[in-house]
Amino acid sequence: MLIFPPFGVKDLVRDIKNNSSKFINEQKFVKGKFSWQEGYGAFSYAHSQLDSVYQYILKQEEHHKKKTFKEEYLDFLQKFEIKYDEKYLFEWLD
Repeated sequence: MLIFPPFGVKDLVRDIKNNSSKFINEQKFVKGKFSWQEGYGAFSYAHSQLDSVYQYILKQEEHHKKKTFKEEYLDFLQKFEIKYDEKYLFEWLD
């Protein structure tokens, strides 16, 4: 069983972004300074769907040859019936 510390998703995402940015910059994986843009998207699935999530992750590279990240993200927003304002979406890199 996966147990998270007693704080919210926003705190978890903040910590992941902070620590990964620090690591990427210390390792000099990119020219200049790396930083994440503001915001994030989080979608949850039931425990019974874990296998399909694992399979999706394993086939993600192949999957994104057919559908861009932007197309997929917008599809998720529709699928989960999430209202959104375009100005708060990612800065898409095409």
